[in-house]
Amino acid sequence: MLQLSGMGLGSVALAWLQGQKLHAAPEGEKSTAFDLRPKQPSKPARAKSVILMMQNGGPSQMDLFDPKPALKKHNGQQHSIKVEMFQVGSEQNKLLDTPFSFRRYGTAGIEMSEVIPHIGGVADDLCLIRSMHTGHNNHTEGLIMFMTGKIFQGRPSFGSWISYALGTENRNLPAYVVLRDPAGYNTTGTLTWSSGWLPALYRGTEFSSAGSPVLNLRAAREQPDGVQRDNLEFLARLNRMHQRDYPRETELETRIQNYELAARMQLAATSVLDVANETADTQKLYGLDNPRTKPYGLRCLLARKLIESGVRFVQIHPKPFQPWDTHANTQASLAEICGDTDLPTAGLIRDLKQRGLLDETIVIWSGEFGRLPVSQNGTGRDHNRNAFSLLAAGGGFKSGFVYGETDDVGYRAAVNRVSVADFHATILHQLGLDHESLTFEHSGRDETLTDASLTNAHVVQDLLR
Repeated sequence: MLQLSGMGLGSVALAWLQGQKLHAAPEGEKSTAFDLRPKQPSKPARAKSVILMMQNGGPSQMDLFDPKPALKKHNGQQHSIKVEMFQVGSEQNKLLDTPFSFRRYGTAGIEMSEVIPHIGGVADDLCLIRSMHTGHNNHTEGLIMFMTGKIFQGRPSFGSWISYALGTENRNLPAYVVLRDPAGYNTTGTLTWSSGWLPALYRGTEFSSAGSPVLNLRAAREQPDGVQRDNLEFLARLNRMHQRDYPRETELETRIQNYELAARMQLAATSVLDVANETADTQKLYGLDNPRTKPYGLRCLLARKLIESGVRFVQIHPKPFQPWDTHANTQASLAEICGDTDLPTAGLIRDLKQRGLLDETIVIWSGEFGRLPVSQNGTGRDHNRNAFSLLAAGGGFKSGFVYGETDDVGYRAAVNRVSVADFHATILHQLGLDHESLTFEHSGRDETLTDASLTNAHVVQDLLR
């Protein structure tokens, strides 16, 4: 009736009124109140938490997950690919075969590279998507798009959206934790766990796998007993007085809640992140007995402990900068980074499964884009936004399953294409969230993670059990 009368303006008004309900907030909560209390999803959920293993640099799909006999057959021959980035060297547009052999792993017989035998060993728990594609060939834009859905800086990461929607099941820990290498950041730094224009309460919190687990949690200088507590109580009173004058100031509310959370974390974080009580077998499962695999393995183990303790979203990074960026010497470069991360990755999946956590935890292994099937510098590969492979495990995803195909040389996703927005929609769906209904008003517009009106994002049901 509203659509057919008054030029449809009544239906527009109704849609606006319906959109005023904050889908991430508890019933009866004001839309200006933000917190980390656990919230019920809008529909039944298959999963309640996410571990993202962000492999920044762009892992090469045809060297790891997507075997291409045509590359072997036509190795060194010119190809008509229209390369979208300038390539250095005289080998431009000559097809480059993988230096690795592929094997069939698990009862599912999934073909993967010999350089990732441990990941291959959990093939029956994996959903391998070979037809991912994204929107940009640069690392920063590619990483930001994978994390936020757009190539532009300033938007919330999907870890922040999930934290906003679901909160945390442990009031003493953040909803969203980031575990990077203590030696340095990835090429895009903190932009990949920004809360953007969502309240800062939903930003990723960095925990360290070396030294003090939580940065800036304790005073730089020793203080007499009670001094820090008195200071914090006095600061809290001042903040509350200021808040009464500015009740809609979300940044102030976030600051107050962050101070309160920090006080609780002083006791909780240290005990949760202590791995000394883990058995020798568990530590070996993650490679903590080997100096090469220990750094990444420790972050993977901490991710399991955080998820087990009620954290909603954990993001893990490998070495600093972009270790999967194989512009030269693909064989040696991939052998190095796979040697660091292969065993711990499989160890995390095995450990979650044996503890009964994999069914309710989505594990994601992905880079920001893939690589080209033609050579760069004779032995390397340049960036490729048109195709990459992604692993998902647990949380209701099909196991021992391969989805999608690339063309004959692995350049472009060709069959059952999956965009980053499609994948985001599917993750939210498994968490009991509707990617079109989960909104936040920003600059007069109800923003969503997937922006489905522009991206045509949809849940990829074929990936799900």
